Amino acid sequence: MRLKVIENLELKVHYMNLQNDPFNKIFARSKTIEMRLFDEKRQALKIGDIIIFTNSLNGNILKCEIINLYQFSSFEELYSRFDPIKLGYNEGDVVDYHDMEQYYPKDLITKYGVLGIEVKVL
Repeated sequence: MRLKVIENLELKVHYMNLQNDPFNKIFARSKTIEMRLFDEKRQALKIGDIIIFTNSLNGNILKCEIINLYQFSSFEELYSRFDPIKLGYNEGDVVDYHDMEQYYPKDLITKYGVLGIEVKVL
């Protein structure tokens, strides 16, 4: 029996910083979609890759697998497609895609688009 060789099966490890609250929500498995700009760094992400999140408050790390990637032209579009809890909101929070503008300027959102990174804690 001959085995077929599968090329490029090597997984990559990516490193990202997170504020304490979203870090804890991913750890608790309530937040499953991390939102980022779809810039050059995020364009390298692939399903199956590993992300090591570092908590910016205390330096704790969290190892996650990318289980899906969702590309959108804006955070408005991304927000319309997912349950706010999966995006990191609490029940009863006011959900507003403009919240992401504290992290990313509008011109960069327009230039690159945005990415929803669905993760699973390992």
